[in-house]
Amino acid sequence: MPLAITPVLVGTSLAWHETGGFQPGPLLAALLAAALIQAGTNLHNDAGDFARGADTPDRLGPRRATAEGWLTLRQVTTGAYLCFGIALLVGIYLARVGGWPIVALGIASLAAGLAYTGGIRPIAYSALGELFVFLFFGLAAVGGSYYLQTGRVSAASLLAGAALGLLAAAVLVVNNYRDFDTDRRAGKRTLAVVVGREGAQRLYVWMLALPFPAALAVTDTPWVWAVGLTAPSAFNLVRCFQRESPGPVFNGILAATARLQLHFGLLFSLGLLLPRW
Repeated sequence: MPLAITPVLVGTSLAWHETGGFQPGPLLAALLAAALIQAGTNLHNDAGDFARGADTPDRLGPRRATAEGWLTLRQVTTGAYLCFGIALLVGIYLARVGGWPIVALGIASLAAGLAYTGGIRPIAYSALGELFVFLFFGLAAVGGSYYLQTGRVSAASLLAGAALGLLAAAVLVVNNYRDFDTDRRAGKRTLAVVVGREGAQRLYVWMLALPFPAALAVTDTPWVWAVGLTAPSAFNLVRCFQRESPGPVFNGILAATARLQLHFGLLFSLGLLLPRW
């Protein structure tokens, strides 16, 4: 969930940094919509993988509701569409604030959530997963939140979005690296399967390294250097990723990578807010 919420905070903080103010209504609505789309996508992914036979007994990832029988396929699918439906209602308010650009962004976000494991060619079963995460959890989320506050999109907002998007995509790299063997057997051509284990390791390094210079290039305020406090965690994660053998241990690396994105985003937001205080 932090992967969806943190970019909204960064985009709003950047708007505050540049204008000295923000609108609480669009911020709260954007946070709610982002959380609902994320929840809906996760539920749809849970149901979709189960229906396609990807969740086998030798799955290494966290236990899932449909595969474990905690909920039926219909219940999980209903939950997913309920989340998307409420997000659509929240989007009506956001559309009144931001106009057609926000309408287009909202429709694209909902479509991406449905297409992640749905349709004839699901995104999750291709090498495009990381790209979509980068776009929607980075550029779109930060840029859209910034747009809701300012009515425009700037190079700085896209650069900030790239920083958050890379860290979010790194979480998916860990997930797909862990599931390399089971995904290949299930016919999932994820980016990790396409580039191989060594290629995935190199991708992970770059995805954890590049957000730091990107964040520092957003503004000249020294407060954004606070993101450097997360550098030791990033370095330790890279070492663990390269040294550990694929297996359940990567569930911990996945969670730690998500925490890195959260901490990075919160410190980034704080660094953008402090000059105005």
